[in-house]
Order: sequence, then C-alpha cells, then structure tokens
Amino acid sequence: MTSPPRPAVGSTSVHLPPHPVLGGFYSNPEERQTFVNNLFDDSSRHYDRITALMSFGTGGAYRRSVLKRVGVKTGSHVLDVACGTGQVSAAALQLVGQSGSVVGVDPSEGMRRVAHRVRGIETLAGTAEQLPIDDHSVDFVLMGYALRHVSDLVAAFREMRRVLRPGGTIAILEITPPDGAVTRFLLKLYLKGIIPPLSLLVTASPAAMRLMSYYWQSIEACVCPDAIVSAMRTAGLVDPDRHRTLGIFNEYVARAPD
Repeated sequence: MTSPPRPAVGSTSVHLPPHPVLGGFYSNPEERQTFVNNLFDDSSRHYDRITALMSFGTGGAYRRSVLKRVGVKTGSHVLDVACGTGQVSAAALQLVGQSGSVVGVDPSEGMRRVAHRVRGIETLAGTAEQLPIDDHSVDFVLMGYALRHVSDLVAAFREMRRVLRPGGTIAILEITPPDGAVTRFLLKLYLKGIIPPLSLLVTASPAAMRLMSYYWQSIEACVCPDAIVSAMRTAGLVDPDRHRTLGIFNEYVARAPD
C-alpha cells in the first residue's frame, strides 16, 4: 500500500497557507513544520486527556457520526491524515471491520507512537503535502482538526486527491470561530483563557499549555471557510461542500473525480 513520498500531483504555483506566520511561536514559514512537530512530540502523552477535557468527552461520538454520514462502512479503506494519537482512526476502525483497513499518517513521532501503542493504529511518517501512499489506493481520506497545521491547503488537497480512488471521499473536520461577536468572545475566552492554564494544571506540562495556546491562535488566524472550499475546488476535487454544527464545528467534504 505504501510508496516513497513524492511531489503532490498537479503541483502549480498556487499556494495557500491556512494562516499567516504566527510570530509568537515561530518566525518564518520554514520554521513552521519543525515547530509543529516538536510541539506535538512534547505534548503527545497528554494530548488525549487535554482533548477529552476540552470537548467534555463528546468528541468520540461526534467523530463516529461524521464518518457514518460520509459513508465509511464495512470494507472501506481509510487514510487518516495528521492522525495524531489516532482518535479519528479509532472511530474509523469501528466501522470498516476486518475486510477494511485504516492507516494513519503523521509527522510527529510522539503522536504516532501513542496512536500505535494505545489504539493499535498502523501509522506512517508523512505530511499532508507528502503522503507515503500509492496512487488511487484508498476510499476515504480523513483529517481531524489538523488542517490548520499544513503548509499549503491546495498542495495538501491535491495530494489527498492523488491517493483517493476515483469517486473517493475527503472529509475534513475543523473548528471555525462563530459569526456572532458574543459567541466568538465566549469561545475565545474558553479556548484561549481557560483551556491553556487548565491544561497545565491537569498535566503539569508547559508543553501541553503551549500547544493549547497555539491551538486557539491557529483557529483565530485561519483563512475563512469559503477559502478552504475554494482550495478544494482548485485542487481538482468535485462537489466541495461545508456543513457546520453548533456554529463552530465544520465538515468539509469533497470527492475525487470519477
């Protein structure tokens, strides 16, 4: 199933980072990937506890419902891009059965180690822009709350299109600040003002606190949903669409051409 990393299919000069350089964390685009890798490596053993705390334990049920809605089922072959500790992969495993398969890709060795040890996920080292996967080899490409960590949205979507079988589906979960000023303020207060210090209190890990501080900054600075849908279309994906839940949870879904 796997092959050496290769340039993204159909590469052009189109380049769309998900957000500008976040100067409080790294100083130029070339430093971004190393910063993100180190950040997740250093906090990998605390990640599941932090995200369960942040979502009040509802994340698993939401992920399973999305995967069912996009069509993951018995026999599906699934690639989880930026799989982290394997939370989306685990939800997919419950659906695909023994006749299907789930493989996770992530650049962070620490996150891959947790995914394999805790959840038994098969993992490979790689990024969304350089997937170590054969052409047209999976039915679904999934990504859970990691689109903000890629370097180029168009390149990532082109690479996802490359590994999908004709008619296969991409489903991206992401968080977007709500439209209303009051709800946006409350979400910012929660994710920026409460979760980072609470993460430090619960884990005694400065790295975990820094991760959650970065989490909100990347959400707030991320390009608008319309730009993400447009990047999917530019990458050659078919029928890109966005579904929003509770004003902040987004599902971006598109298909590979038949």
